[in-house]
Amino acid sequence: MPTLARLALGAALFLAGCNASEMRTSGNANVPQPAKPVELGRYLGKWYEQARYEASFQKGCEGVTAEYSQRPDGGVRVLNTCREGSPEGPVRTAEATAKVVDDSQGAKLKVTFFWPFEGDYWVLDHADDYSWSIVGEPSGRYLWLLTRAPNLSARQYDSLVKRAASLGYDVERLRRTRQSS
Repeated sequence: MPTLARLALGAALFLAGCNASEMRTSGNANVPQPAKPVELGRYLGKWYEQARYEASFQKGCEGVTAEYSQRPDGGVRVLNTCREGSPEGPVRTAEATAKVVDDSQGAKLKVTFFWPFEGDYWVLDHADDYSWSIVGEPSGRYLWLLTRAPNLSARQYDSLVKRAASLGYDVERLRRTRQSS
């Protein structure tokens, strides 16, 4: 298949995966810059999604995890896992590569699930011990609350939601992710 045709097909598939309402609505019209630097070596590893803004590419996903590991070329391997319908449902995975954006103190990455399309991944805030992070991107359409532990107490979850609200996010739009116990 000629290169131009492959690009057109890739663009069509990408746009087909985007919900029209996602393209228009923002949960935060004034996304802040990341609050602090990120030490990539400490950020690597497994994260459990606690809540998110619903997106078409995650429809029906529960038991969501993201694993980040260092690649030999200095980039980051990203492996997202979703369990369809329930925390014990069938597994669906998506693999990507990421690179740290220059002059971002490690808090901004460019993620590529399929070339040539890149997405922004901003670690807007994180715990000093890297036990939680709040991830978004410049448009404010996407938001993820991530933790190192699969399950949180109500108090811990509420604290994370309050932090997202303090960053300007409409937390009423958050969809809680069910994790297995």
